[in-house]
Amino acid sequence: MSLKLNRRKFLAGTAAVASTAAFPMPSIAQAKGVKLGLLCDKTGALAEGGFQMEQGVTVYLKSKNMTLAGHKIELLIADTGSSPAITKTKAQELVERDKVDVILGPLAAFEMFAISDYIVQTKTPTLCLAGADDLTQRKPNPFLTRASATSSQAEHVMGDYAAKVMGLKRVACIDSDFAFGYEQQGGFQQVFEDAGGKVVKKIWAPLGAPDFTPFIAQIQDCDGVHQGFAGGAPVKFMKQYADVGLKLPVCGGETAGDDALLSRFGDEAIGLVNACPYTIDLKNDANDKFKALMDEEYLGIPGFYAASMYVTVQVVEAALHALHGDLSKPEQTVKALRAVSLKDTVRGPLHFDHFGNAVGNMYVRKIVKEGGKLTNVTQKTYENCSQFWTYDEAKYLAQPAYSRDYPPVKT
Repeated sequence: MSLKLNRRKFLAGTAAVASTAAFPMPSIAQAKGVKLGLLCDKTGALAEGGFQMEQGVTVYLKSKNMTLAGHKIELLIADTGSSPAITKTKAQELVERDKVDVILGPLAAFEMFAISDYIVQTKTPTLCLAGADDLTQRKPNPFLTRASATSSQAEHVMGDYAAKVMGLKRVACIDSDFAFGYEQQGGFQQVFEDAGGKVVKKIWAPLGAPDFTPFIAQIQDCDGVHQGFAGGAPVKFMKQYADVGLKLPVCGGETAGDDALLSRFGDEAIGLVNACPYTIDLKNDANDKFKALMDEEYLGIPGFYAASMYVTVQVVEAALHALHGDLSKPEQTVKALRAVSLKDTVRGPLHFDHFGNAVGNMYVRKIVKEGGKLTNVTQKTYENCSQFWTYDEAKYLAQPAYSRDYPPVKT
């Protein structure tokens, strides 16, 4: 079913975050066209990111009058509820009932892992937001393309910056107890320790934990903290971190200091350093247009989730041009998606490696207060970042995948 977007209802739903109401989309009654299926969390622990995903997709499509490369687009949206089982059911409905040509999403690594085999079985071209490292590494999915980043990609950059620029020596890591958290912390730890630092402890809080205070109490014997919380959790963490009186510098990855959270952070977030494939202060035509569209449509500041999905639809459009709209051959569609190379996107230049993962800029930012408002200010740009960082690809793939216990904490 396709629906018509109602801005006020969308804003009300975003404020509520956990609302189960369906968000209307533009109606395209079309016998021939392209069907895109969006898997995004709208009712679970990661709903904040899910709403932003939807915003990024819809604002791009609306700016193109629901037409890409001359072909009318029908968008169907399915709520994953932060559940692997629900994600798989919704993916099956999109493919088998709705006959979508391409799947966009899902958000979480554990959601993407849950549908990976099904995507291969049905040969459904999929462009996910989820980091899920190994699906473009040791267990590559031939139908997957990722225009965002692996879970660890931005964290490699953060590990380098934390050691070489921030001068941190001993860091305690704290994150949610799920796949994205493991891969984030693993990427940070490997590069940070290779640069001379030491991770003294890794602390895991349950996904959706209402109170981080018991976990913050475990932070000790360090000169800095690395947090990788996602969705709305970084806001809660930074407030509770300040409330217990800790003043150690805090750094994190692409979700830790997301631009879309800036209006909800308090002064406790000032100084938070974060690495991300997108930054609000990037000066180029694509980002200027994106920010204007987001402000006009949603009265909001865009962040990583929305920006990544905006770029994802741009990649689909480029592939449609190359294929002259013919998505009848899945292998050919994936080949075209992975061949896309863009110079002007909201995150800067972008292309894909042979696994279908994005290669592009990573931005290290710091949250500062300007004119009475918090904003991210870019401190350093790392260009042309691969999912393998600067490591030899073969050697990197020969090591164990980042997990809850790898790399181990050596005390």
